[in-house]
Amino acid sequence: MLKHKEQWETHFPEFLRSGESAMLSLMESATLAKIPSGQQVFSLGTSCENYLLLLSGSVRAQLLSENGREVFLYQVLPGDSCVLTTSCLLSGDGYPAEAITEGDVSAFIISSHAFYRCMEKSAFFREFVFKNFASGLSNVIGRMNEVVFAGINIRLAQELLRSGFTELKVTHQELAVKLGSVREVVSRNLKQFEAKGWVSLSRGTIVVNNIEALKKLTD
Repeated sequence: MLKHKEQWETHFPEFLRSGESAMLSLMESATLAKIPSGQQVFSLGTSCENYLLLLSGSVRAQLLSENGREVFLYQVLPGDSCVLTTSCLLSGDGYPAEAITEGDVSAFIISSHAFYRCMEKSAFFREFVFKNFASGLSNVIGRMNEVVFAGINIRLAQELLRSGFTELKVTHQELAVKLGSVREVVSRNLKQFEAKGWVSLSRGTIVVNNIEALKKLTD
């Protein structure tokens, strides 16, 4: 009887459908882990010992500069694997950034030994790993393109629209980290949006009043 079969069926049903003995061995070897909110998953320079598949919660990967400024790279969401983890497993290099849990997280942890063995024996798993890696890398490059080339007001509007909600529970500092900016700049632009009637601001909450205006700005 496969351990944690319900979680595999819910989040990674394609693993079960593959029908490969190598995939079954991989799933049998996986450990189900619970990681509390705010926990560091990996840090700069550490070696990669495990491959993670997220089941719930989210993980934020970020760079930290010498002066303490955080630069958001990407989020790992349920059903995803981590771009940097895959990169480090394939290259043997240490992590070039850090990752922090956002809320309580549950994940399957697969040892590097099981990862390498399945990569060698399973065409299905190789395709899964490389597709997820390519998709994640594309998202990282897209975000870096936004940071380098788009104005902060445009990136801020994009971030407000990205969630699809009209009320966001988020602080100005959290937005600044995601946008690769600083809190003062984000606050100044949000106050400009508020003056135009596009948003309403309160402590820890942003209400979007004019979605069309924000969309027009991003266009």
